[in-house]
This record gives sequence, C-alpha cells and structure tokens, in this order.
Amino acid sequence: MLKIENIDAYYGFIHALKDFSINIEEGKIVTLLGANGAGKTSTLKVISGLLNPVKGSVTFNGENLLIYPPEKIVSMGIIQSPEGRQIFPQFTVEENLKAGAYTRKDKENIAKTLDKVYDYFPRLKERKKQYAGTLSGGEQQMLAIGRALMAKPKLLLLDEPSLGLAPLIVRDIFRIIEEINKEGTTILLVEQNAYQALSIADYGYILETGKVVSEGSAKELLGNSDIKKAYLGGN
Repeated sequence: MLKIENIDAYYGFIHALKDFSINIEEGKIVTLLGANGAGKTSTLKVISGLLNPVKGSVTFNGENLLIYPPEKIVSMGIIQSPEGRQIFPQFTVEENLKAGAYTRKDKENIAKTLDKVYDYFPRLKERKKQYAGTLSGGEQQMLAIGRALMAKPKLLLLDEPSLGLAPLIVRDIFRIIEEINKEGTTILLVEQNAYQALSIADYGYILETGKVVSEGSAKELLGNSDIKKAYLGGN
C-alpha cells in the first residue's frame, strides 16, 4: 500500500532520515518506535508532503507521492492525527469533527460517518455541543482521532496518541485503534509506548537517529530480549 525506499531527509543541517525504508501492507497496523529525535515524526511529515526528502521514493498504491502537495495527499486518503492533538479549542466537538470532512465529495454520507465516530467514542457524543478546549486530555485525543476518521482515511497516521494520558485512557484509545483497523483502515502508529504499540500492531520498525535498526513482526519484537531491555523495560 505504502512503500518508502532509501529516503534521506533533512531539517536544515540535521540529517533526520538516513537511507530510510519501510513498507506498510493494506489492512495492517504498523508501528514506528524510538526515542525523541529518532525520526518518527519526520517519517510522517515525508508521507504527508510536509518534508521533502533529498533522495529516495515514496509510493502509495503505486503512485509517487513526492510530486504532490499535502492537500492532494490528503485527498488521496492519507490522513494524520497529529501529535499534541491540535484540535480547534474555540469550536464545539461536533464542529471539530465536521471540519475533518472538508475534503470529502460525498457530502450525503458525512452524517453516517459522524454516527460511526460517535459509536467509537460515545463520550464525544455526550459532549458534542461542548467547546473542544474544555475537554480533558483524553477526550481531546479521542476528538483528534475522530476528526481524522471523518475524512474516511485509507491510511491513518497516528502520531503519539498515548502521549500524556492516564493508563486507563491509553487502554481505551488503543482498544479503539484496534477496532478501527479491524473495520478496514490501515494504520501507521508512531508511539513511544513500545509495549502498548506492539501489543496491537502486526509489524514494527525500531528507529534510532533516523535509521531503522530493527524490524519484524510485533510478536518477534516483543520476544526479542535485546529489544525488551532497550525499549520495554525488560531484563
């Protein structure tokens, strides 16, 4: 579905991604793991057209993404729920969600998608007339994911969905991410919570300073003693 091959990308003089390659198969959850500065968010920016690599290729269903601006990439079905949520605090919950559907041509089906989002996140339905800025952190994260789903993504990019949330809320968020995937949405999950990410992912890549240093099925990575020690707090 999505293939990144031999990418080099820079922020100014900082070499953010180095000969970087990953592959995302349709219908799967793939996770990118690593510390701050490893290149996880840079990868999402390359996919979204917000960071232009100096070499390499990015293809989505056989099409070269590097020739397109970000708005065209969104219209192709690659939708991101960004780190830090970036909701519109002065809009209501429902206004935020409807804003996520602005690129859609099938306006007659937007109400059906809204109902589906409320099925995933009943708390948002309870607060649909409430200003988004008054929501808790967990509710704002639900809103950010729900807003992304309103665009009917073919590939959903999730950037640190558990960041700053209480463990019980994290468990709810990851359960819903699994549900979204089971209903047909391919997901690229960027996470610092390695154990939680690998517990729902099909495949994982571990990044260090812009390079893939390990990859494998989630089960393989969870069972690897070196990876447990470095990323999962195991012995």
